[in-house]
Amino acid sequence: MRNPKDIAFEEKNIGTLVELTNVFEGIASMRISQIKNQVQQATIYFNDLWHIYSQLRVDNLFRFGRSQSDDEVLNKDLFIVITAEGGFSGDIDQKLIRYMLQAYDKNKHDVLVIGHHGAMQLAQRGVSFIKYFKLPKKDANINVTPIIRYVKKYQKTTVYYQEYVSLMVQDVKKIELSAAVQSKGNESSEADEIITGENTIFEPSMYAVVDHLETTMLQIAMSQLILDSKLAQYASRFRAMSASHTRAQETKDDLHLEYNRARRAIKDQRLKEIINGLRKAGASA
Repeated sequence: MRNPKDIAFEEKNIGTLVELTNVFEGIASMRISQIKNQVQQATIYFNDLWHIYSQLRVDNLFRFGRSQSDDEVLNKDLFIVITAEGGFSGDIDQKLIRYMLQAYDKNKHDVLVIGHHGAMQLAQRGVSFIKYFKLPKKDANINVTPIIRYVKKYQKTTVYYQEYVSLMVQDVKKIELSAAVQSKGNESSEADEIITGENTIFEPSMYAVVDHLETTMLQIAMSQLILDSKLAQYASRFRAMSASHTRAQETKDDLHLEYNRARRAIKDQRLKEIINGLRKAGASA
């Protein structure tokens, strides 16, 4: 039987863990709510841009905003993998990296990493990447311009990201970036007015405006994929903290029960010693 003081000390330490996991669980829940609101606002803005863009296109090709550019497009595809900045998002980052590596061929693909944890995972596996960006700390006005500069150098870009399904369920997904723009555009409704070169003046030209719209929509789509990943990461963190909180609380309850049993055992032992002492005293008298 352990000493009650040792058990009480251990119970106190576990109690601190219970409180911390509860706090982290609450923070994750709050951030989930904030990100959901930010995604909704960005979607409204994207729909407004799509209404204009869908009327200006002369064909169905999406040119990544580079129709006026003379830059050479690389003969490789780009993989963008979005992971957490730290290692407190459960096992979803490892799952995402494994999913990406199933399709990865170093002779055909370049990899760009968002999130330090993903960069560490790839480095441990001996997979090189062309660039690493930190996962943005803020959820509003995310600057993805440096990322889009890389996107425009490649014919095709596939983004591997984490999807929020529910608070307790997260999944890993991939999507071709231009398809992500197209998908978001299909979700929006048609504009009431038709914008043409006859009723609208475009400066410096209609093609330049289309390029700007494509670039802006790429930025919004990329930002929302980052937000989707952050949403899944916070949900995964919430799930991990919730499980840790439950285990810590169960351990604390077990320790408290063990503490009470240890104290009772000591009292019973003392009482037994007193009774035995009284019996010996009575016998000698």
